[in-house]
Amino acid sequence: MKELFNKKSWQTLLIALFTILFAIVGPLSSVVQASATATSIEIDEAALAEGLDQDGVLRVGMEANYAPFNWSQTTNADGAVAISNSEGEYANGYDVQIAKRLADALGLDLEIVKLEWDGLPPALESGMIDVIIAGMSPTPERLEQMDFSDSYYSSDIVLVTTADGEYADASALTDFSGATVTGQLNTFHYDLISQIPDVDQATALDSFPTMITALTSGTIDAYVSEKPGAMAAVAANPALTYVEFAAGQGFDLGEVTSDIAVAARKDSPLTPMINDALATIPTATRDQLMEDMVNLNVRGESTGFWAEVAGIWNTYGSQFIQGAITTMFIALTSTILGFIIGLLIAIYRSLIVRRDHQPVGYIFYKIFDFIIAAYIEIFRGTPMMVQAMMIFYGSRLFFNVQMSTMTAALLIVSINTGAYLAEVIRGGIKSVDKGQSEAARAIGMNHYQTMTTIVLPQAIRSILPALGNEFVINIKDTSVLNVIAVTELFFVTKSAAGSTYLTFQTFLITAIIYFVLTFTTTRVLNLIENKMTGKKNYHVYQSSTTAANQEEL
Repeated sequence: MKELFNKKSWQTLLIALFTILFAIVGPLSSVVQASATATSIEIDEAALAEGLDQDGVLRVGMEANYAPFNWSQTTNADGAVAISNSEGEYANGYDVQIAKRLADALGLDLEIVKLEWDGLPPALESGMIDVIIAGMSPTPERLEQMDFSDSYYSSDIVLVTTADGEYADASALTDFSGATVTGQLNTFHYDLISQIPDVDQATALDSFPTMITALTSGTIDAYVSEKPGAMAAVAANPALTYVEFAAGQGFDLGEVTSDIAVAARKDSPLTPMINDALATIPTATRDQLMEDMVNLNVRGESTGFWAEVAGIWNTYGSQFIQGAITTMFIALTSTILGFIIGLLIAIYRSLIVRRDHQPVGYIFYKIFDFIIAAYIEIFRGTPMMVQAMMIFYGSRLFFNVQMSTMTAALLIVSINTGAYLAEVIRGGIKSVDKGQSEAARAIGMNHYQTMTTIVLPQAIRSILPALGNEFVINIKDTSVLNVIAVTELFFVTKSAAGSTYLTFQTFLITAIIYFVLTFTTTRVLNLIENKMTGKKNYHVYQSSTTAANQEEL
């Protein structure tokens, strides 16, 4: 009986202790358990919310075009995460896996935003993304613009070359003397090339898939890369190899580090919390993650050029079609809106406002005319790519206006098209004989009636070829919108090329699609033009009086 009593007493005591323990630990919501580890980190919820653009969501920007750190694929296999701004596309790689662990440790949902490499810093500064996790190193120049976390990976700098080339057995930088070498644009890799004696430093290229294509085609002899990127390139391309250097035989990094870190906005409260979260990921786990990601890039021997083209289409065909639809939608909508803008401007500039009759109206007319002239000159005199970067990121940075990429695309292409068509339509209006306008005014028609019933029908018919040409140009010019991550045809193409390393095969498919779009559009526009022009042979009907007079003559 006594033993039974003691047993019940101990059970009661344990239950009481556990109850007290849960009562103390439960309310401490600021302690979040990090997944995949047994370590907890303390989080200041107020500071965390301050560092995020959207509560509860960690928006991570990356290129998704730099294996094994990050790449894109068509399924969520192997732990891939959906890309928020590209439907049907998923991001995977070492950076993605690190981002997933950081989001879990901070108790946040993860959102991946795919951007061009050059678009990552302005996207971070403008608040479009919260952090950059894209294999980015904290160079002195970048440290002036943004804060960096502790390193989450460190690697050696190597040179990638062809396996059967003359530099495959090199062991020192001096062995690359006279070689043509390049690196990725806007990275410290490119700045290191000058350390190679008598090197032919080629123009920097925009991405690693592009450099791989240049290397395999013989345009360059080697390119600079981190070792993991080189390992992934070799895994996907057996014809390549990479050269490592012993101490003192390779690149001197100086103040630059080859460490990879998470970039955040200046003085962001996220940085110390990210450092705490990174500390929960053991080095062994990081090394194993990198090995796994490199292994995912292993690709078998080439099956032949056309078989590779067919394979790309089978895998990415739906994305190519969706990209083409987006391209046509942007081009058609923007050409129509641009035509309306140009038409309104051309009509306004055709108004006759006399200074002696309307002095106040004349002043306002001249002011607005100056603004219109400035708009036309600015948008005709600057590249659309520059306009896209300034409007999309500048609107958020300076005016706190958040536009979707599609809204920004339509706005950018429309106002650019409007600037060109304003002058085209004005030229069409001037081509109509002035005597017709004078005759219209003589019979009592006002300016609006004259323009809509006499001048514009003739002007528009005369500028139809120019309008069609502008539409075709817009189909191709939408490709520059990839700098703001619009998922048009060119954006999809770069994703497929970056994932497969088959750049030429991928761009061949894209070239065919662009040709089909522009050829079909041209034929349809020619048909419309012929319909509006009317019949080539026509009969002139005469009154009986006119006919009688001609017979007398």
